[in-house]
Amino acid sequence: MSAQQDNMDAIISLAKRRGFIFQGSEIYGGLAGTWDYGPLGVMLKNNITNAWWRLFVDERTDMYGIDAAILMNPRAWVASGHVAGFSDPLVEDLKTKKRYRADHLLEEKGVDVKGMKVADMDAAIKEHKLLSPEGNPLGEVRQFNMMLQTQLGAIADASAITYLRPETAGGMFVNYKNVIDAFHPKLPFGLAQMGKAFRNEIAPRDFIFRVRELEQMEVEYFVEPTDWERAFEEWRKKMWEFIEAIGLPRGMVHELEVAKEDLAHYSKRTIDFEFDFPFGRKELYGLAYRTDFDLSAHARESGVDLSYFDEETKKRFVPHVIEPSLGIGRSLLAVLSSAYSEDDMGGEKRIVLRLKPSVAPIRCAVSPLLKNKPELVAKAKEVFALLKKEFGRVMYDDNGNIGKRYRRQDEIGTPHCIVIDFDSLGENPELLDTVTVRDRDTGEQERVHINELTAYLHARD
Repeated sequence: MSAQQDNMDAIISLAKRRGFIFQGSEIYGGLAGTWDYGPLGVMLKNNITNAWWRLFVDERTDMYGIDAAILMNPRAWVASGHVAGFSDPLVEDLKTKKRYRADHLLEEKGVDVKGMKVADMDAAIKEHKLLSPEGNPLGEVRQFNMMLQTQLGAIADASAITYLRPETAGGMFVNYKNVIDAFHPKLPFGLAQMGKAFRNEIAPRDFIFRVRELEQMEVEYFVEPTDWERAFEEWRKKMWEFIEAIGLPRGMVHELEVAKEDLAHYSKRTIDFEFDFPFGRKELYGLAYRTDFDLSAHARESGVDLSYFDEETKKRFVPHVIEPSLGIGRSLLAVLSSAYSEDDMGGEKRIVLRLKPSVAPIRCAVSPLLKNKPELVAKAKEVFALLKKEFGRVMYDDNGNIGKRYRRQDEIGTPHCIVIDFDSLGENPELLDTVTVRDRDTGEQERVHINELTAYLHARD
C-alpha cells in the first residue's frame, strides 16, 4: 500500500473515530456515494461555508442570495443541455455486469484521457487490453446520463418525470428575471447559492471526493459582454482569497487552463483549480466564462425575454456570465488532507489536525486541572461560559488526565486548550485569575488573564 493511500486511510479513520464523517446508512451496510456529517463535520463544514458566504456575498455590494428548489420543471434541464449531454463514459464488465467509469480505468493504467472522446476511450481500452477490476473482459464504452430521475404525482407516465438537480446553477438562471424585476440591479451583479446537487455517479470513490449527493457553493455573475475578462480575473483572485481563508496551502493548489477542446459546451474559457489530494492532483474548484449560453437557452425554451435593458446606454442585450463553482465536500476534504499530520511531542507520537483557528470545529477547549476539585470545576465552568458566549465553538473537557485531553483536542484540530489550575485560584497570588493556554501546534503554554482571554484568542484567528 502506498504512503498516500496510508494517509488517506488514516484521514478516513480519524473522520469516523472523532465524529467528522460517517458512511451513509452504515447500520444497513451503507449506500455507495453517500456520507453523513457528524457533529464535528457539521461544524467544520459550516465554518467553510460561512467563510465563502462572507467573502463572496456579505462583503460585496453587488451580490444577491438565492435558495432555489431542488426540483425544477424538466424543461429547464432540456434548455441547459443536461438531458442530452450530462454524461460520463461507462463500460460494463461482460461477466458480472458491473459498471465502471472508462476514463478512471484508463487513468489507473497510466493513460492520459484529457481530450478523449468515447470512441477514443473504447479504442484505448482495446489497445491496452484492459480488463475489469475482477479480471473480466469489458464491453464497449458508451455515454451514461448522470441525472437522477424521479417522478412527481400519482400517475407514473412521461409527464411525471423530473430530475433531482445535478447542479445549483440552474436555479439561479431561472430566477435571474425575478431578481431583475424585484431589485432592478445594475450590471455587473451576481446571484449566489449554496445547496445540494445529485449525480448518479457510475463509480463513487475517494471518500467524499466523488459522491452521488453533494453540496455546492456557486455564483452566477452577470456582466456586459465586453466586461467578461475583467470580471473573470476579479473572481479568480477572489477564489484565491477563499483558498487562503480556509487555510489551504497555496503550494498544494494549482491553476489549470482548460484546453479549448476540453471545454464544456457552455464555456469559452475555464480555469480548474486542482489540489494535491492524497490520491493525486484532482479538480477542487472551477471558474468558467459561460458567455450568454444559459440565459439565451432558457429564453428560447421558455419563450420569456431574459435580456437586460441598460437605462444609461438605452441598449438591450443578454448578459454574459462568470461562474465560480466550488464544492463543499471537496473543500472539506482538502482542508482535512492538508491539516492532517503525525509527529512526536514530549516523547509521544500524536495525530494532529493543524486547522486554521477560524475554520476549526472547536475554537478552544476549557478544562479544570483536576475534575474532582469543586473549586477548580467551578472556575473552569465560569471561564467556559464566558468563552462559549463569545465564540460558540467551545468545548468543556474533563475526561481523563490532562495529557489525554491535549491529545484528543489535537486530533480534532482545537487550536488552544485552556486549563484552570490552583494558581488560577490564587495559590500564587501573582497569578490569580490567570489560566494556562496551550498552543496546539507547538505545545507551548503561557499564562493569560481571564479578562484578556477573548482578545487573546481573537488575535490568533
